[in-house]
Amino acid sequence: MSAIRGVHDLGGLPAGAVEATEHDFALWEKRVDALMVLLSGRECACMSVDELRCNIESLGPEPYERMSYYERWMFAITQTLIQRGVIGIDELGRKMAEVEARGAPV
Repeated sequence: MSAIRGVHDLGGLPAGAVEATEHDFALWEKRVDALMVLLSGRECACMSVDELRCNIESLGPEPYERMSYYERWMFAITQTLIQRGVIGIDELGRKMAEVEARGAPV
């Protein structure tokens, strides 16, 4: 019996060379990383790494390929917080509109 391979499951597939180079992270990427640390920490425990992974793996092939690493994290963090009832979809929409109105990227 063969398992269905998700778009995220690249194990054993041919791939190009891995470039082991250091690079600077954008400020928003650092913030997403900090969010994950804070939300999954002992003090908050609003989400687990398993929930993050599950929500990333729930992405279809097109959005998975289109999104960057940290964009997938942001999607998964948002989904988990909505699933747990920490934030609501309406609340998130209002906040995004508020940020966009300030001229900041959403």
